[in-house]
Parts: sequence; C-alpha cells; structure tokens
Amino acid sequence: MKILTVDIGTGTQDIFLYDSNLDLENGFKLVLPSPTMMVHRRLKQSLPSRTPILLTGHQMGGGPSAWAIEEYARAGIPVYMTASAATTINDELEKVEALGIKIVGEDEARKLALSSVEGLQVTRYELRDFDFELISKTFSDYGVSLDDLSAIAVAVFDHGNAPAGVSDRQFRFDYLDKRIKAENSLSAFAYLSTDVPKIMTRLQSVVDSAGELPCPLVVMDTAPAAVLGAGFDPVVAGRKQKVICNIGNFHTLAFRLSEKGIDGVFEHHTGEIDLMKLELLIRKLADGSLKHEDVFNDMGHGALMYTDDVFEFGRDEFDVVVTGPRRSMFNHKSSIENRKSLRPYFAVPFGDMMIAGCFGLLAATGEILPGLGEAVRWSLRGEGGRGVAPWNNPA
Repeated sequence: MKILTVDIGTGTQDIFLYDSNLDLENGFKLVLPSPTMMVHRRLKQSLPSRTPILLTGHQMGGGPSAWAIEEYARAGIPVYMTASAATTINDELEKVEALGIKIVGEDEARKLALSSVEGLQVTRYELRDFDFELISKTFSDYGVSLDDLSAIAVAVFDHGNAPAGVSDRQFRFDYLDKRIKAENSLSAFAYLSTDVPKIMTRLQSVVDSAGELPCPLVVMDTAPAAVLGAGFDPVVAGRKQKVICNIGNFHTLAFRLSEKGIDGVFEHHTGEIDLMKLELLIRKLADGSLKHEDVFNDMGHGALMYTDDVFEFGRDEFDVVVTGPRRSMFNHKSSIENRKSLRPYFAVPFGDMMIAGCFGLLAATGEILPGLGEAVRWSLRGEGGRGVAPWNNPA
C-alpha cells in the first residue's frame, strides 16, 4: 500500500511516499521549492523584459507569489488574472483591481493567451498549490510509479474566506475553536476531499486543482499536521503532557497537549516575534493564563485555552518540543546563556524534521480512511516494513 503525502509551506514543499512494505526511514522523500516560490522566481526573472502576464488557475499560497505579482503591477506592466487566480492575493476582488490588476473572464483569458499587448506576447502562468502530474513525473524519472496509490494527502495553510469587514485572523481562530470543540484532536483539521468546509477556500482549491486522481484525496492544515507528525518522535511520544511549537517561515503555532487532547493553542506571525516573546507566550500557554488578546492585539492570530490547569516546566529533561523550518530561533546564543530560558527538544520523527508534516498527514489519513488505518498505525508505531528492504520489495 502506498500513500503520497505533500506538505506545502512557504519555502518548500516536502514530499514523502509511504510504502507499507518498508520501514518509514526507507520511504522516498523530496524537499523542493514551494509552488509560491516557484511562481515568485519565474516572475522575478521575467520582470526586466516587462512582458505582460496572464495568471489563471486556482487560489494558491500567497506571500512570495503575491509579492511578485504586485511588483509587476506597480511597475506598470499589464497584469491579467482570472477571478479564481486573483483570490491568491485577496478574496475581495475589488482590492486586487485596486492594485492595477485587471480581472478577466475565462473566455477573455483564452484570447489573451494567444495575443500580444503593447507589442509583446502575453505570458501565461497557471497558479496552483498541488501539481500531481509534476510530482508523478519526478518520481517516474527515478523509476518510481505512482499509479498504484491508495491515497494522496496534501497540507496547506488556510486562513479561510472571512466575510467582508471580518478579520482574517479572528476568522481563522473562530474556525480553530469550532473544530477543536467538535473533535478534540489534531486530525480534526484534515478532511476527505468531498467534506471540505466551504469557508476553507484554499483547501478547496487544492481539491479543485488536483483534477482526476487515481485514489482518494485528503487535505489538511499545515500547522496541526507538523505538530501531529512531531509527536511521533519516540522521546516526544513518551510524554503524556507536552507543548509542541512549530516555527514556520510565516506562522508560529504552539499546541499544549495532554491525554485529554488539545488543552490550548496559540498562533502568531513568525516575523512579529523574537525568542523572548515566544517563550513568554509558551509559558502562559503552559500555566493556563494565556488569553486571546495577548496574541491578537500583537498582530498575531490569537489563542485558545480549554483548561486553567498548570503544566509545570522544569520537571523533565526538556520543556518545549520544537519543530519547523525556523526552529533555529531556539538556538539563539542569548537563550543558551540564559538559565531562565526554556529548554527545547528538537523533534526528529523517524530521523527527519523536515517531513514531520508528512508524518502528520499520514496519521490523519489513516484515521479518515479506516481501511488504511491498520497499516499506517503499524508503521507509525515503528513496526512497519516487516523486515522488507527496498531492494527486496517486489513493488
């Protein structure tokens, strides 16, 4: 049985191909530029030529791609976007048009793709977070077929489509609160493709852009996937109570977890915090005193607490579990020299921090698709592979 997992972040897309015949450490993996970075680089390269651009496709991760598109528009170069692609920049299309970008219909887009503007041929780019054909071709080039997949699981970060006048940050935390109260587990943030809530437009865009697939598709939020995956580090798994902090390129999220499930969570923008501020928030999360406004009023997303019980630091060999591409924040010299600083443990589930989110996706997929659950749980317990080495695997 094979499951393709793809964790799409701001800097990279991390890909892991699970094979139930292999130990997880022997699974094939790729760490590649994220789709938003790929768009960013292509546009930056073509900017000096002032070539008019047409952007079609679907909503995808913003950040680098959105910045490059906006830079094009500010330079006075013609930029055309279909409505679905334009939501990459903002769900409110009038705000996209205010940047000098022209929104066009599908028929006009087809004509533009074959025409020239100001004497220059229009260059078309298709926006999407998940490109199964490209990933499949990459594996195929190395002699690995994806024709026999049992499932595909993809993670992206989704603010949700907030109504006009409603804060994206508040909207996301209202959504997180609802999901945790409905199903107190990290896998509550994963959905079968047919069950994605309408408000989660980026998750839905992954489903729409995937097209016809050879197997079921599961989609999930990136941060819970990373935290869930980090929990499979054997040292972390042995702790009944823990705080796991995922320091991403754009967003930092910490969950306080116990045998009951999720005790609390906060999420901030990584660019708005330093180590001192992060440690203060983690301490408040642990002692139960953290309030939503502590984070929201500091330009973060917010916080949720479901207990006022105190989780005391200093009783074990480490205080906080850390993962994510910006985890080096905890390596700062001032933290090492300050005895009052939290003692981090850098999780390495199955020997690889970079694909922690893929392991979280794998676990959530095993819950959503019960027929795959037994094999997935067997592997995640470290009992997978059944002694089969890749060179002896008939697949």
